Parts: sequence; structure tokens; C-alpha cells
Amino acid sequence: MQKIEKERMRKIEGGLKIVADCILVFIPLVAIVGILDLPSHFGVSLFLEQYIGIIVGLILAASFIFFPVKGGQNKVPFYDLIFALLSIVIGLYVSVNYEQIGIDIGILKAERIILGSLSVFLFVEAARRQVGMVFVVIASVVIAYALLASYFPAGLKAKSVPFFNLITYLYLDSHGIFGIPIRVGTTLVLVFILFGSVINAIGIDRFFNDIAISIMGKYRGGPAKASIFASGLFGMISGSAVANVVTTGSFTIPLMKKMGFNPAFAGAVEAVSSTGGLIMPPIMGAAAFLMATYIGVPYREIALSAFIPAILYYLSVFVQVDSRAAKDGLKGLDPSELPKLLTVVKKDWPFLIPFFVLICTLFFLWMEPETSGLLSIIASVILAFIIKDKTGITFKKIFHILRQTGMLVLEIGVTCGVAGIIIGALTITGLGLSFSSFLVSLAHGKLFLLLLFAAIGASILGMGMTVTASYLLMVAVIAPALENVGVSPLLAHFFVFYYGVLSFLTPPVCLACYAAASIAGTKIWHTAINAMRLGIVAYLVPFIFAYKPALLLQGSSVDLVEAIFFAIIGVNVLARGLEGYLFRPLGALSRIFLIGAGVITMVPGYTFDMIGLTILLPVTIYHWKKAKKERL
Repeated sequence: MQKIEKERMRKIEGGLKIVADCILVFIPLVAIVGILDLPSHFGVSLFLEQYIGIIVGLILAASFIFFPVKGGQNKVPFYDLIFALLSIVIGLYVSVNYEQIGIDIGILKAERIILGSLSVFLFVEAARRQVGMVFVVIASVVIAYALLASYFPAGLKAKSVPFFNLITYLYLDSHGIFGIPIRVGTTLVLVFILFGSVINAIGIDRFFNDIAISIMGKYRGGPAKASIFASGLFGMISGSAVANVVTTGSFTIPLMKKMGFNPAFAGAVEAVSSTGGLIMPPIMGAAAFLMATYIGVPYREIALSAFIPAILYYLSVFVQVDSRAAKDGLKGLDPSELPKLLTVVKKDWPFLIPFFVLICTLFFLWMEPETSGLLSIIASVILAFIIKDKTGITFKKIFHILRQTGMLVLEIGVTCGVAGIIIGALTITGLGLSFSSFLVSLAHGKLFLLLLFAAIGASILGMGMTVTASYLLMVAVIAPALENVGVSPLLAHFFVFYYGVLSFLTPPVCLACYAAASIAGTKIWHTAINAMRLGIVAYLVPFIFAYKPALLLQGSSVDLVEAIFFAIIGVNVLARGLEGYLFRPLGALSRIFLIGAGVITMVPGYTFDMIGLTILLPVTIYHWKKAKKERL
């Protein structure tokens, strides 16, 4: 994956590299200044949107400098330099004229039409270079529809929007490019990307690996279990599936192969474990922060709601790994090869301080997420300098951290900008509402059919796009349909969020599997098929919590206990059925019974719980007795 990323980007040298690096560094710096509103301490009052205008210009400019029209081009052509300069102008216009824009946004002006046309073109072209053609095609189709809606047949027919009006709306309206996605992506999400970059640079990822291997390494299939543990820990704060794979997988995948795991299975374990970081609190990636903003609830509520499904996800992976190791007769690592847990904690316990700050400020002091993130970053940097001999921190390294953060924000910023274009065009034409009504009509108002259509649509649209892009599209066209049939906004958004995350595991475009397969030295499709089986819970749980909201901590305490208890049983049984091991290797018929029992037990309702247990108990007792006899 790193190789692919390097091939996509230019290798810039000389004076232009200094300029480009400074642009990247200024992206997080401007965001920090804006979030903390530092100029206000000197009597200068600015709106946050004015800082965002500057950040957007920097993101677009850097995109055209670093990403060529096609791979393999290192020299920056004159037209990309022109695009970069125009990008700065586009952002500065909004920043400088923000107050006036709020007063006369409906008035058409020549400079706004010109800059609006350029902004739409530049964002779409930057997305083509970074995100891929799928997103670009969708944006182009939606824009074309807005311009030609009067010519469509009944059901899709709407009033066409004049070109000048549409361009001005997309450029300057709060539902367009500078809407919720770009505001969240360039502030809140950026802060946590910076946090992830800081902890990665000072070596906390190695601390996670040591903790994981010391706890899990001695058990059967130990390296695979350590991979689950380490990837979950690192994923909780990195928010990037591919980064998780590359960071922890380079250590855990070779260990899994050494212990006897099939390379494709080893790669799948890492891909699934790393992708789980996107649904594991406290930090769940850009889409989760966007979800909190769209629903209008504090982020901590999103994080708490996600906790139980995330535990079920990792439980399923853990049980499947344990069953595979038992079936294949794999052992754990020799105790002499393992670091001692107490030694690791005693030596590196200060690395826990930034997470303590994050948890306390976010969940106990009820601070805003961006404030919690900035305080955690400050704590990390102070800690890094205090234990400089371990972290190797220098001011030069801080510059590189800021640069890396700026680079990581490029794709998110461009994605959010194009999502704003799509959402703006859907809003001004009403197509989003029309499509939602069409889905409800197609499903005849049946919730299960609508959920099925939503899952299929999310899986298709998620191919070739990031989780953020997929989620933003689903929010515009599918989440409203779910809300129309009585699904609460929280459940509807979580549903589409989960299927956006699954794009990292679902072929043909499954970026986490690509990265894991390259490290494991195996075929992508073999890794992806194993990953889909290991991540089966993520495909099922959204349907479960749509009917059983208690899994998202919605409902009474009794509902919560019942939902969690039977969900744990169902996940455990399903995982063992998929791997074909319960006390002993299972035949095809027993596996079918276990898979059926697991799925039925997870279906909402006491009747289904009892049916599942009725199927499960005889199979469990039979194989327990058989295994006991075989050991004699």
C-alpha cells in the first residue's frame, strides 16, 4: 500500500519542495489557531469559517502540487502551479469576504460565478486524482441533473437550476462546498489526525504492540490474538484502517505466518482487526465526527453508542482466530520470546498519559472533542520532551509531524469538498428527498427490505471510495429513507456508517485487504474472502441494532442486558460454526446448525433467542461429550 501511495504522488525536490512542505505544515497550524481563536486574545475577532477558507485553499493547492494528472509524473507542470494559485484565491475570497457573503449571498456577482466555477472544477479534479473516478462520476451526474432536471421524466422531474445560480450556491452556501463536511473535516477531524500522527511519531504504537504480545502471545494462535489486540488499541486513536494495517501488520503478519497461520488468513486477521478501529471508540475516524454533527448530538454519545457493537465485532474475530488455531493445532510463542507485561508497563507507562487526558476531558469533563484532542496533543508533546531519550522528539520531528498531518488531511478535505457539492446539488433540486421516497416505495414500506436495499446500495457506492465519502453519500440519499419509516436518526446513521466502513473489507475495492495482502505476500482476493468471513458480525450487526436499539445503548436496562447477553452468545456460536470447531473439529452438518443457531439467537425477540438456544444446546452437549471421550 505504501508503494502504491508513493507511485501516486510526485517526488518534489528543490525550492518547490520547501514551499509545498510549508503549505502542508500551515494546514494544521491554521486549524489550531482557528479552533483556539488565538487572535481574539490580541483584540482581533475572526469567524472560524474564515480560517476554514484559508485551510481549504491550502488543501486544494497542495493537492495539485503533490498529485499529478496520472501516476509517474514527478515534474510539476505549469498548469498545476496555476491550479494551486487559483486554489489559494478561492479560499482567500471566502475568508476575506465572509461577513459580506452572509449579507448578500443571493446576489449574483461576476467574481463569484468565476470563482465558483473554478472551485467546482478544482475540487472535482482533485478528487479524481486522489479519491478515484467513482466519486467524480457521481458528482458530475448530480450536477448535470441539477442543470437539466426539467427534462427528466415524471418522478425525477424538477425545476432546473440556472448555471450561475447553481455555481454560486455550491461555492458559497452553507449546504455546498463550505458545508458541514468541510467544516468538520478541516477542524475536528484534523485535530485527531494530528493526535494520531503525534503518538505514532513518539513510539506509542510500539508500546501497544509490546502490551498485546505480552498478554496474548503465550496462548494458542498468540500472534494473531496479539494482532487483534494491538490493532484495536492503535485503531482506537488512529482512525485509519490502512495506517493500522501498515503500522501493526508489519510486525504481526510475519509472526502469524511464522507460527503456522495461512498467509491469506494472517493478512485477513490484520485487515479486519485494523478496520475495526474505525468503529471502536474513543476515536472512530472522520465519518463518526461527521455523524455527531449531522445528528446534532455530542460526539461522546456516538462513541458510547458504538461501544457494544465494536466489542461484538472483535469478539467474533477473536473466537474465529482461537478456533482456527485449535483446529490447526497451533501453539503460542515460547515464554522466553515474550516481553513481561509488568516490565513493559513499568518501563513505558507514561505513554498512557495522553489517553488518560483524552478520556477524562471527553467523557468526564464533557469538553468538546476538538478541545479534548488539542489537550491530548499538548500532553503528548510535553511527555515526548520529558522522556526525550525514548521518543527522540525534536523540533524538526514536530515539523515532520505537522507535514504528515497536512498530507493526511488532503484526501479528507477534498472528499468533504466534493461531498458538499453533491449534497448541495441534491438539496437545491430536492433529489435526495425524491430518491428516499422512491426507496421507501420500492420496499413497500417494509423495514427489512429497505435495510437490505440500503446495505446493497452502501456496499456498491462504497467501492472505490473512502469511508467518509461513502458515509456522506449515504447520509444524503439513504439515511433519510430509513428515517422516513421510523428508524431513529442515530440508528439510521450508524447503519450506513457501518456499511461505509465495510468498504475496506468488501471486494473488489478493499484497501485494508490490499495493504495486508502486500505485507503477507498473498493474493488480494484470498485475503478479502477470509476478511469477509472474519468480519461477518459487521455485516449482520447493523440489521440487528436496527430492530434491537439496545445494542446502541438505546432503551431500558432490561433490554440492554438481554440484547448484550444473547448477542454475545450468538456471535460466539456463529464464529465457531464458521471456523468449524467446538471442543473438536466439526462436520458440515454441525457447522450449519451452529451458524443457524448463532444468527437466530442474534435476531431480536425472546422467541428467536429460545429457538437459537434449542438448536445450540444439543450440538454443544454432543461435541463436548465426544471431545471428552477422545481425550481419554
